[in-house]
Amino acid sequence: MDDMKSKTVAESLTQQIQIIMPEHINGYNRLFGGKLVEWIDIVAAVVARRHSNREVTTVSIENLQFRSPAHVNNTILIIGRITYVGTTSMEVRVDTFVERLDGDRTLVNRAYLVMVALDESERPTKIPGLILQTDEDKAEWEAGLKRSALRKQRRVDGY
Repeated sequence: MDDMKSKTVAESLTQQIQIIMPEHINGYNRLFGGKLVEWIDIVAAVVARRHSNREVTTVSIENLQFRSPAHVNNTILIIGRITYVGTTSMEVRVDTFVERLDGDRTLVNRAYLVMVALDESERPTKIPGLILQTDEDKAEWEAGLKRSALRKQRRVDGY
């Protein structure tokens, strides 16, 4: 990886806003988890595309924890950021909040996704390095390094 191509976390930071509509809810009048997973995957893909300047694919979604419910007419804020990069893969943290009218936010979900950059033949391709600027960037990198090592231990059949 060429240092000239390395990017900061801020360069690929992505936010998406949704208002939960009746078609987004489940039988318990809460946001349907599958809809939230779709939005999370889209935000993670945009973050990874912005970082890599490539098409990407989702390799895994992990640590998907639903911490509190979201209901019809709630404003949902989804924020994605690069936390760790390998040679072809990127780990993206996506936080989902319910944002009240006064601006206060409650964390609904935090997920970590692994995305891989693809070349024109849809094969994994090298990506830029990551420039760590803040203490949060550095802490996420260290945690991402550990998560990456755990993922490698869990691989089955060379995947």
